[in-house]
Amino acid sequence: MKNVRNAVIALTLVVGLGSCGVNQAWILNQNQNSTEVHLGSKNFEVLGQVKGSASVDYVLIFGGTNRKSLYNVAYAAMIKEADLTSGSRTLTNVLTEEHVGGVPPFYYKRTLTVSGTVVEFTR
Repeated sequence: MKNVRNAVIALTLVVGLGSCGVNQAWILNQNQNSTEVHLGSKNFEVLGQVKGSASVDYVLIFGGTNRKSLYNVAYAAMIKEADLTSGSRTLTNVLTEEHVGGVPPFYYKRTLTVSGTVVEFTR
């Protein structure tokens, strides 16, 4: 009887402490620029990576902003971090990552991260 009780307690702990949450990630490229640059010589310098993120929480499927607004906030944060005040700097390799986690439909969090490479042309 003691073994059965211990087994029931162990099973209850495993089920109770186990995660029943959901986590998904989507990586997609929403950069639709059609600029063409011919690099015949090393006339540029890669300054580094920048990124901006925005997140929103949903409780019982209610709350927050839509995906497009979330993307705009994350993209604006990336542009601000890139400091494109110089006329010869640009962003390349812009990538969007979206992570959704939580316990739907009770609670979930959507985080959108936009990252890119800052390049400065020297001549």
